Amino acid sequence: MGAGLEGRTALVTGGASGIGAACAVALAEAGARVLVADRDADGAERVAAEIGGEPLAIDLGDPDALAVRTFDADILVNNAGIQTVAQIVDFDPAVFRRMLDLMVTAPFLLIRAVLPGMYERGWGRIVNISSVHGIRASAFKSAYVTAKHAMEGLSKVTALEGAPHGVTSNCIDPGYVRTPLVEKQIADQARAHGIPASEVVEKVMLVEAAIKRLLEPEEVADLARWLCGPTARSVTGSSYTMDGGWSAR
Repeated sequence: MGAGLEGRTALVTGGASGIGAACAVALAEAGARVLVADRDADGAERVAAEIGGEPLAIDLGDPDALAVRTFDADILVNNAGIQTVAQIVDFDPAVFRRMLDLMVTAPFLLIRAVLPGMYERGWGRIVNISSVHGIRASAFKSAYVTAKHAMEGLSKVTALEGAPHGVTSNCIDPGYVRTPLVEKQIADQARAHGIPASEVVEKVMLVEAAIKRLLEPEEVADLARWLCGPTARSVTGSSYTMDGGWSAR
């Protein structure tokens, strides 16, 4: 079923699972042709087959290779991300650099690659899947918090430069979402905090949230779809929190 994005092409990174897969489904339902980008080639093929899209096997952690790639898309969803939980004093510098390459440099290079086509057509939508950690911090997540804060700034600069050309850029800042990334974190957080895995969601992940539940990927995707739609054409440079009241404190 179409809903305003017919004839548009969307590129969704990290599209093989979690929030990325949900965004791919939502944009396809709205009428877009979706390129499902992920280093998990099998997962990308599976999601693409389900929505009538196209898989794109790509490693976004290689900035030199990414810098020479070309992409043509009306919609870009920067979603790919990874997490490492460790104290700063124990944090591997190579892992820190790799996380920033994936979650800051790669979105920059993808934005840089798609903007010329968007400018030429006079229309574009960039949705950056940030995090409540783009506006708040948590211990043991130095690289992730740094990367998401950087993504917020990149999104705002993109919004200012893109506005005269019909291009919007916004961030979505969810709290904890029920994804493979979060499932992996539960065990990591249990080790870092010295508590049983069964207590991590309540005592660590949701301790700051007023609403004590994990978000579902489809909830984030629904907001992403709205940001790409006709009633959001004046929404740009914004960050939409979906954090259960975490940032209200």
